[in-house]
Amino acid sequence: MTGRLYGVGLGPGDPELMTVKAARLIGEADVIAYHSARHGRSIARSVAEPYLREGQLEERLVYPVTTETTDHPGGYEGAIADFYELSAKKLAEHLDAGRDVVLLCEGDPFFYGSYMYMHERLAGRFEAEVVPGVTSVSAASSVLGRPLVQRDEVLTVLPGTLPAPELARRLADTEAAAVLKLGRTFGSVREALAEAGKLDDAWYVERATWGQQRVEPFADVDPESVPYFSLALLPSPAYKSRVDGEPAVSAASAPAEGGEVVVVGLGPAGPEWLTPEASAELAAADHIVGYGPYVARVPQRAGQQRHASGNRVEADRAVEALQLAATGARVAVVSSGDPGVFAMASAVLEQVSAGNGAGARVRIVPGVTAAQAAASRVGAPLGHDYCVLSLSDRLKPWEIIERRLDAAGAADLVLALYNPASRTRVTQLENAREVLLRHRDPGTPVVVARDVGGPEEDVRVTTLGELDPSTVDMRCLLIVGSSRTVVEEGPDGRSIVWTPRSYS
Repeated sequence: MTGRLYGVGLGPGDPELMTVKAARLIGEADVIAYHSARHGRSIARSVAEPYLREGQLEERLVYPVTTETTDHPGGYEGAIADFYELSAKKLAEHLDAGRDVVLLCEGDPFFYGSYMYMHERLAGRFEAEVVPGVTSVSAASSVLGRPLVQRDEVLTVLPGTLPAPELARRLADTEAAAVLKLGRTFGSVREALAEAGKLDDAWYVERATWGQQRVEPFADVDPESVPYFSLALLPSPAYKSRVDGEPAVSAASAPAEGGEVVVVGLGPAGPEWLTPEASAELAAADHIVGYGPYVARVPQRAGQQRHASGNRVEADRAVEALQLAATGARVAVVSSGDPGVFAMASAVLEQVSAGNGAGARVRIVPGVTAAQAAASRVGAPLGHDYCVLSLSDRLKPWEIIERRLDAAGAADLVLALYNPASRTRVTQLENAREVLLRHRDPGTPVVVARDVGGPEEDVRVTTLGELDPSTVDMRCLLIVGSSRTVVEEGPDGRSIVWTPRSYS
């Protein structure tokens, strides 16, 4: 019989915060394994020491490198990978001999824990069980004496090793947060908190629940005094408002002077598609409101608040923006492409018409459309009259879409088709193709453009007769040519698609 592997979470440091099960398994194990630096001392072992017994084998897994450089040919990653393989081999020898192995892990084994790398290598060969532990985040909240989150608040856990701009973006997008792995990253974390406008609300917690724990405002901490076992905490903002006497301003009761909503088009992809006007409006806004992936594309500015939401809540998003503007704020609502093309400009104006956001001004800032971007990749298929049509029947019945397709086909217009397919809409494009084939030759050129400007850009030219709807998804835009649209081979072998300006 082979032994059993246990990944045992020890909690944040206080031995009394270890679970009863963890203490029992430590006392019963044949082998106690733990990680350490080359100096040989192990925090994990020191926490578990009260529960160890005489006669147990101890397997010390010594990291070959921590923060220093290495001459390993694979660099740091190569040295660590080799170390994990060697460690797994050592533990496997005990398990093959029938010995139960407890691998100690500070905090929780599957929460940035060292155990997970052994689990990855051994769980498929041996029985393995993970015993959860109290995380450092929970411990920090308890010693701070403030709840992490409540009701509908969102908690975001981040490693301090992320680049400062990415940290700032994510911190601005959440209500509460914990940033781990400080140490040498303290400076960039402080920079990110300041850029997100949350430095004054952040707390520094070091060695929570240990005898030498330390808690103080993050802004007051000396960077030279920060060890690895520390974190930044942004606790529940709702709790802070009540306890500190700083209630949030009610949008309904706030003054309506000077507020403005600017609906901004981001273009189809990265910053190179953003117009200078749009960039200036985003930089000047107090709040950024929009669909999560679009909000993520906006560079973070110090003090700017971000309000990300899902894809199908356009009306709620518009109301939120107008309510923020009613407090006197400058609010930028972001859309991919152009906000006036199947996007947030209409959604905002619909809510204004319904009586929301009294006193707030609304402006629209255009952006490069997906149709323009797709057309530019192949030439000039939109060089003559064309029609822009969405195949989504979520907000209008399919009968109307079919009637418009039929009319555009009969009028010999080039068509730019938005929202051609999704996971739940799998028949619309095939139906649209059949309608257009009533009026178009099967050889009519079709451009299928996916993720134009993005990392997965793929633009191909096919024909209406050969178009395979199963290869099209929500990230695609289609351009269907008219009877006059031409396809020619360019000098590089790629297809050039264009529609003449004249019917002569």
